[in-house]
Formats: sequence, C-alpha cells, structure tokens
Amino acid sequence: MQIHLMVVCCCCCWMVRLREEVKKMEHGDGEAVIIGGMVLDIHATPSMLANPGTTTPGKVYYVQGGVARNVAECMSKLGAKPYMISALGFDMAGNLLLNQWKSAGLSIEGILKDKDIETPVVCNIFDVNGEVAAGVASVEALEKYLTPDWIFRFKNTLLSAPVLMVDANLSHPSLEAACKMAIDMACPVWFEPVSVTKSRRISSIVEYVTFASPNEDELIAMANALSGSDEFHPLKESQKKNISVLSLFQMLKPAIWVLLEKGIKVVLVTFGSNGVFLCNKGWPRQFKMPAEKTNQCGFRGQLFKTVMQKCPPSRYSGFSELDRSSHLFAVHFPSLPASVVRLTGAGDCLVGGTLTSICAGLDIMQSVSVGIAVAKAVVEVEANVPSTFSLSAITASMWN
Repeated sequence: MQIHLMVVCCCCCWMVRLREEVKKMEHGDGEAVIIGGMVLDIHATPSMLANPGTTTPGKVYYVQGGVARNVAECMSKLGAKPYMISALGFDMAGNLLLNQWKSAGLSIEGILKDKDIETPVVCNIFDVNGEVAAGVASVEALEKYLTPDWIFRFKNTLLSAPVLMVDANLSHPSLEAACKMAIDMACPVWFEPVSVTKSRRISSIVEYVTFASPNEDELIAMANALSGSDEFHPLKESQKKNISVLSLFQMLKPAIWVLLEKGIKVVLVTFGSNGVFLCNKGWPRQFKMPAEKTNQCGFRGQLFKTVMQKCPPSRYSGFSELDRSSHLFAVHFPSLPASVVRLTGAGDCLVGGTLTSICAGLDIMQSVSVGIAVAKAVVEVEANVPSTFSLSAITASMWN
C-alpha cells in the first residue's frame, strides 16, 4: 500500500508540474500580466459647436476600450502576448470585446465570462478639438466580479512575468490581493490610476508599487491620498500659460516627492502636449528587467535591437534633465508633433509602449522614449489603439 501510495503521489506531483509548465508555455516567458478593465467605449464627436438641449450632427463610434485592455492591446500590436485578467458579460458589448480579443490571438483564459455581468461601457462626448467634453462610465461590474478569488486562480502566470500592471478599476481588496500575489512572486507592480477619483486607491497598495503613471490631476489626488491631507491643488490653466517646463516641474515636485517617499520607485507623470516627467530617487538606469525575464522575439526583438543601436544606455537623447538634488532624478521627455485626431488612447499606449520595451530588455529611459513615439501614432487615428504599428515610424519619431 505504501509503495502504491508513493507512486500515486509522485504521479500527482508530476501532473501538477506538467500543468504548470504547459501554462507557462502558453503564456510565455517575458510576458506581462495585465489586470483591469475591458470596456466598450462609445465616442461621440460633433462636427460643429454643440448646443445644450438638442442634438448636434457628428459621428458616433464603438471603440474597444478600458485602460488595462488598451495597454494590453497596444503591447500585442508591438509583438508581446500579455496575459489579460478581466471580466465580461454575454451581452453585445461583451461579445464584441471578446471576439476582438480572440481574433488578436490573445489568451482569454483569464477573462471571466458570466450571463449576470453587465459589460463595462463608457460613453464619451468630445469637443471639436478631440478633447473629452463630458462622459458617463458604467463599470461597476469590474469591482463586483473581478474578485480576489478570481485573480488568485492565475497566480502561476506571474512565475515568469517581468511585470504586473493593475488599473485602478479594481476594488481595494482586489488591488491588494493582486499586488501581494505579485510581490510573493518577486514581480514588480505597475499602477495605472485610470481617473482622479480612482487614483486615490493607491493608498492601500503603495508599499507594493514599483511604477506609477498618473497624469497631472491624478498625481495631485494620489499625493493628497498618501499624505492624508488636501495640501496639493491642481494647477489652474492660467498658471500653466507661458510657463517653462522646469517651472511646471518645480510646482509639481512636492506632490511627486510624496509618491517617491512612500516607496514608489518610478513616477511617470504625463502632461499631454507638454510631454512626460520621469522621476525617481537616484539614477534610473537601475530599472531594467533581469535578462531571464525578458523576451526579444519578433517585432519587439527588432525594436530592441534598433533602439540599442541608435540609443544605447550610455547615450540618451530627446530629454532634458530637470533635477538631481536630494537624490531625486527627474527628466523631461517632450511630446512629438502629431496630426491629432483623438487623444483618449495616448496615455494608455504610452504605458503599453513603455511596458513592451521594458519587457524586451530596454532600460526605463529607452522605454519611455519608445512609449512617447507609440503615443504619437495613437493620437493620429480614430481608435484607442492603431491597427498596426510601424517599426520604422516609431524609431524615426524617436530621433527626429
């Protein structure tokens, strides 16, 4: 009996290991895990100035959206195979999003599907300049169904993942569960704030976060949430007129410093047409993925080689150093000239381009340069993510 029992136990252990290896092979080494919202965006753009109380001629588009989904799709268009963990319903919006995901050849194993789920939908109304004038978000299903129990099912996907990205659509318990799971697997966490209101959820997970990518208003909200005060205030438009990038940074530096002091290693602050501030304690070249967790296959492999040839770690271009005092290192990456059609996907694809580059083995400064070039391609199309990316266009943008 003991011999038979030992044989059965050995077989069971072997089967468990086999299943883990199969999952690892399906997911692939050097692939990011993304947890957050898959959303159907409804974009309404008037063709003239809108008048309240009546309809206005224009165009209405259905666009696949959601911060986490946009980031993951952007990464897939750059040659990565991110593992998506999310929730969808069996309704029109859910079917549209799921079918698009399948057609991209991406895994749907981590996407919870249930008839009781109302697929998240966001309706944005734009002004004639492409900026969001108003919007309504119905995304409660993400907090209700994207639970810690569902997330824990995919713990093994983090075994070889170079990074976990979470968006702030998750509830506090789910955010904490996902981040703790990543830390247990020695996997760094990237926090995407989503909105001013939801960005405050950083307060429950800040000790686990390595990277954060707020815009200016989200930065202020996060700093207030982490400091337990309301001492930081968004800059008024009048304050930002005719102001230098250095002056803008100095005004926001106290809020940035709060995030760094609380333990976030890299803060990437986006400013639309004013570009990006990359901030951390010390010199940022230390933020590079271990070789065993990177993946340089296909498109991203070509991207890695091109960037390393034209912009090696020892020589950077396209940025200006802002600060190196009190162990704070901050640089400014300017935005690139673009023929703007829509701005909604720019921030998400900046993150997607940066994450793809980090996972390919580039350092953080090289990766942000790629992210900005990717964001330029996005604002020039109607969708949140372009149908394809051109390697030559991305790399040409980086050095123009």
